[in-house]
Amino acid sequence: MAESKPEKKKSDPAVPKSSANPRWLVPTMLGLMLAGLAWIVIYYLTSQNLGLPVPQLGNWNLLVGFVLIIAGFSLTTRWK
Repeated sequence: MAESKPEKKKSDPAVPKSSANPRWLVPTMLGLMLAGLAWIVIYYLTSQNLGLPVPQLGNWNLLVGFVLIIAGFSLTTRWK
């Protein structure tokens, strides 16, 4: 009498094999957000006297800080 073969479990193609975060994701995400926050804080604290972080940018320093923060928040969409 012939033996029946056991059914093979089919893997679900919708589920990725590795659901872990890349090692660089969280440090980069937090680093960008903190760098943007530090850029804005430094600009506000030193804009009267020293003109830091980049004096030629003037109020555009705020845009640079917010772009860094938004880049960090955009990486949170990849966090699992």
